[in-house]
Amino acid sequence: MPTLFVVMPVYNEPATLGEAVARAQCAPLPDGWRTQVVLTDDGSDESTRASVRALGERGEAIVSFHSRNRGKGAAIRTGFARALELAQDNDAVVIQDADLEYDSAEFVRLLEPVRIGEADLVVGNRWAEVPASLKRQLHRFLNGVLTFASNLVTGLVVRDMECCLKLFSVPALRKILPDLDEERFGIEPQIIAAAARHRLRLREAPVSYNPRGFDEGKKIRMKDGFRVFVVLWRERRRAPRAVHSHE
Repeated sequence: MPTLFVVMPVYNEPATLGEAVARAQCAPLPDGWRTQVVLTDDGSDESTRASVRALGERGEAIVSFHSRNRGKGAAIRTGFARALELAQDNDAVVIQDADLEYDSAEFVRLLEPVRIGEADLVVGNRWAEVPASLKRQLHRFLNGVLTFASNLVTGLVVRDMECCLKLFSVPALRKILPDLDEERFGIEPQIIAAAARHRLRLREAPVSYNPRGFDEGKKIRMKDGFRVFVVLWRERRRAPRAVHSHE
C-alpha cells in the first residue's frame, strides 16, 4: 500500500499540534493510499515536547527531537531523512506545518500529478485568487518579489515559492535531500533551486491559506525574507539554472 509521509516540523505549538496531526491523518487520499505523520520537535517548550512524545507513544506519528531550536529547515530535513528510511519508491512525501494555516484536505490535489507520473514535485499556490484585504495583498506582493527572484535564478516558473505545501515523489526527494542544508526558512528557495538543478518535473496546485499573526505565534521574520536572496545567490553559484521551465 503506497504511503504519503507527512513531514511536520514542530516548534512551540501546544494549542494546534494535536488538531494538525488529526487532520493530516484524516485527509482524503486516493484509494489504496495511507498516511504516516512524521514529527520533528525543534527544541520546543516542555508542553509541546510532551505532546509530541505522547503522539509517538500512541503510534500516531514517528517522532524525532532536536535538543535545541535549530530552525524550520533543520526540522524538515530531519523529517525527510526519517521518512526516507521507511519509504518505497512509489510513496510520496509532503511538508505540512503544525499551525493549521494550511488545509490537509488538499493533500490529494497535490498528490495527483505525482501519483500518475506527471510530476516529481508539486508546489502549492496560495495566491491563485487575489485576496480581499489590503494586508493580504501586501503579503502577496512581497511574496511575489521573492518568488520572482527565485524564478530568475533557477529558471523554474512558480507562483508561490514560499508556500509550505510541497509534495515530492520519493525518488525526487532522495535526489535533492543531499543538497539541502538551510536551517531556517531559507529551505524554501533552496528546495526550488535543488529541483531546478536536478531537472525535476514541477507542477503547481492552488491551495487555501489561513494565516495567523505574530501575536498568535507566527515565526517567520523580516530577516528570513532577506535570507532568500543570500540563498539564491549561493545556489546560483552551485550550478547553472534550469534549461527550461515547467508550468
